[in-house]
Amino acid sequence: MAAPPSPQYARRFNPRRFAVMLLLYALLVVFAVVAVGPFLWLLSTSLKSGQDILSYPPKLLPNPLSFESYVDVWRAQNMPRFLLNTTLITFWGVLANLALSATAGYALARIRFPGRDIVFFLIVSTLVLPNTLNIVVNFITLVELNLVNTFTGVVLPNAITVFNVFLLRQAFLTIPRELEDAARMDGANEFVLWWRVMLPLVKPALLTVTILEFVAMWNLYQWPLIVLNDTDKFPLSVAIARLTVGELSLDFGNIAAATVISMIPVILIFLVLQRYFIEGLAGSVKG
Repeated sequence: MAAPPSPQYARRFNPRRFAVMLLLYALLVVFAVVAVGPFLWLLSTSLKSGQDILSYPPKLLPNPLSFESYVDVWRAQNMPRFLLNTTLITFWGVLANLALSATAGYALARIRFPGRDIVFFLIVSTLVLPNTLNIVVNFITLVELNLVNTFTGVVLPNAITVFNVFLLRQAFLTIPRELEDAARMDGANEFVLWWRVMLPLVKPALLTVTILEFVAMWNLYQWPLIVLNDTDKFPLSVAIARLTVGELSLDFGNIAAATVISMIPVILIFLVLQRYFIEGLAGSVKG
């Protein structure tokens, strides 16, 4: 018969440890409520009827479920058009950032030229400057190029960002020099080396840039509001903001429904690509 385990290996109840863990989990619950609570309340409001939204005391859950706000905002507020505008702006913005940031990041990481580190330092140093400094200069440039009130005028100033260049440059630095030398010995030129060797090796960083830029372009508000004059060209963010002023400002159901619709693509793309997100950021830190 086997001997019972020694008492020194038995796990003892530690009141202090239990209290610390209980406090930790309580704080996590509080943080979760603070983070998720507003979204759940927004979703609940979008599924309530107009009468339930204004009822007192307020109802936490919609009963019964009502989709009238979604139907109304989809039909009456020209939501399909605004979604199409946002999709076009986001698609070209993400594509331009991937192409330009990957090119600049590769050049700053793998191509040796005089003053390379100084150029990189000057580029990164612009991160401390507020974006508002560029508004007047960018707008004057668009006026000269006759790009005001166009999607190109919205995308062009956002076609490349310093952080994306930094992220991809750090990712390219993690690639061993031996792979580059082997590709050159096989006759690969600079473009083939960049396209067929380097880019596949920094896929997590590219997908991280995709997530970050998708969120940034999808939620772009200030610049489209300045550049675009035609209401039919407004992105979703500007259209939702227009619901909060004037006679529509009290239509809480439509505002909530439009906001939920705008959040769905961002949530979906993050869920699909989230496993690459941390890996891409970690790779940039290692670089």
